[in-house]
Amino acid sequence: MPKTKRGRVLWNLPSRGRGTCPICSSTRIKLLYPRASSEGKVIQVCKRCSKATQEQVDAVVK
Repeated sequence: MPKTKRGRVLWNLPSRGRGTCPICSSTRIKLLYPRASSEGKVIQVCKRCSKATQEQVDAVVK
């Protein structure tokens, strides 16, 4: 089974899927995990922040 979070698939994404995480402010990190706020807005976060609490996600979206 192919791994979609690394390798050839990332070359088609803008900036190769990298950026600054809105929750932890890590720079040049892969943003491949979508998280939805309570209002329905979706943000891309890093692997560590994909397990963040809903309150943290909502604080960033506001």
